[in-house]
Amino acid sequence: MKLNDIVMASDKAKGARPYFFDDPMSERVLNIAMAVATEVAVIRERLDTIERLLEAKGVLRQSEIEDFVPNDEQAEERQLWHARYVGRILRIVKQELDAVANPEDNKPMHQIADEINEM
Repeated sequence: MKLNDIVMASDKAKGARPYFFDDPMSERVLNIAMAVATEVAVIRERLDTIERLLEAKGVLRQSEIEDFVPNDEQAEERQLWHARYVGRILRIVKQELDAVANPEDNKPMHQIADEINEM
């Protein structure tokens, strides 16, 4: 996996972002919390499936999972995953910083639609 994947996790859809709160800080917190909630739900479901299948097949016990210590390569893979994870969670903050730094790129949705129709 390439480090460039971390950058790609910050890609945003074209057009103006919909906002639900008047306070931008509340909006950021909501977006971050929802990103984390989505990630945790997916991971929890997959982990539960794996643990149940392994235990049912007698492959390993819960204590073996708890006592596992990753080797250097595994630890490095985990670090990369963590960097990508944080990138996804903080994507809204990065997008807003990019919008401030590059205001010329901020187009309203109707303008983008008009440009597409002219193609």
